[in-house]
Amino acid sequence: MRKLPTIYMGAFLALLASLSIQVRAQAAADGAKANTPAANTPATATPAATAVAAPDYKIGPQDVLRIDVWKENEISRITPVRPDGRISLPLLNDVQAAGLTPTQLAAVITEGLKKYITNPQVTVGVTEINSRRVYVTGEVTKPGAFPLQSGMTVLQALTNSGGFTQFAKIKGIYVLRTEDGKQVKHPFNYKDVVSGKHPELNIVLQPADVIVVP
Repeated sequence: MRKLPTIYMGAFLALLASLSIQVRAQAAADGAKANTPAANTPATATPAATAVAAPDYKIGPQDVLRIDVWKENEISRITPVRPDGRISLPLLNDVQAAGLTPTQLAAVITEGLKKYITNPQVTVGVTEINSRRVYVTGEVTKPGAFPLQSGMTVLQALTNSGGFTQFAKIKGIYVLRTEDGKQVKHPFNYKDVVSGKHPELNIVLQPADVIVVP
């Protein structure tokens, strides 16, 4: 009978040891969680993406610009370029944007803000390029507006439009272009161009050109 307390004491000590191990394991797990970023933690904010544009890209009407003025949230904004080529900004009212590069426009805004803000720091980005487009209409599978890439030709634009329908008159294609305020028609014979007979017909496109496939 005297051995029973010893047995109980041993079991009690084993139970304490087990509990101690579990507590240490839980503490280690809690520490690991504390050092691991939560899956739903928002990532650090990054600057808004801008459209791909060459450094010498000239802003045009209907382009969308991101104007960032450091520490001036009330002035910073995303704004479209109006058809008259201007944008509206607090303090400066209307500012001419069309015809300038983003860097040039940033310099103009910086100069204007110097009257109201000490050492303004301005950056300008193009978030949407809408002014440089060409249009393909008529007997093509995907008519519509397409971004005008540097050096894009009539043949390249037609490729973007998905090809011709069975009713297309590919010898009678033409490009409509406004020159000096007048609409001018430039002929494009598809067969002659692809066969190499008249490569000069494959002209480089300009903004707002319209390719008509009768």
